[in-house]
Amino acid sequence: MEVFASGHRVLHTGVPLRRKVGLEHDPNNKELKKLAEEIDLRRLEHQQREAQVSRAVAGAKDLVSAIEDRGLKIGKAMFQELTRLRKPTLDNNNILHWPVLLLYAEVMSSDFIEDFYTCPPLPWDKENNYTRESIELYYEAGSGVCLSKSKLLRYLLEGTATSHVESIDVDEKDTTEGLNHGISSGEGSKWVKVGEKRTLHNVLKEPNFIIPGIPVFYVVSKRSSFYKEFKAGKWVPPP
Repeated sequence: MEVFASGHRVLHTGVPLRRKVGLEHDPNNKELKKLAEEIDLRRLEHQQREAQVSRAVAGAKDLVSAIEDRGLKIGKAMFQELTRLRKPTLDNNNILHWPVLLLYAEVMSSDFIEDFYTCPPLPWDKENNYTRESIELYYEAGSGVCLSKSKLLRYLLEGTATSHVESIDVDEKDTTEGLNHGISSGEGSKWVKVGEKRTLHNVLKEPNFIIPGIPVFYVVSKRSSFYKEFKAGKWVPPP
């Protein structure tokens, strides 16, 4: 017997030949015809699954290479209850596209950005504190541990056709971990303000920014009473 990854069992590879001979001797045998169709269908399903896995792994490896080439560091994903399985993508021009999560630290409301668009004021901002002129954007620096190459590949493959594959061939050349600096937002981490003129690419390349799966930025308002608490390092994000 031969067992495919899906758990389906199909007959030994010698069966197709015996089936063919049997049909030649008895072309009207319904049971043999049914068996032949079932085996052909399972073989086709297996080939399609293998092709899906191959494409998914190749795409994820290309993405890992693009992340490494840019000197970016990816840590364990955070806030997946908000972002689900969204991940960066690499287009045909070798450009990385990032989904971005914005967290309003004061109320822990969020915006998940896939495309920018115009929208009405935030429904919970009754005092109109979170206007374009009053908000500041921060990221948490020195927080988390970089994923190894194999763990990064596994993360990027979550939710794809490779979910059932137990092992994937990866050249493990790095064991990056423990890049923690400074203090404030949590043990070994600090808040870093993002300048308005900085690009996402430049921010993500910061040596102390370990991207938690996808970029996460914290939005605070200078007009809010929460601002002093945040700037004093008295607020930490939920685990």
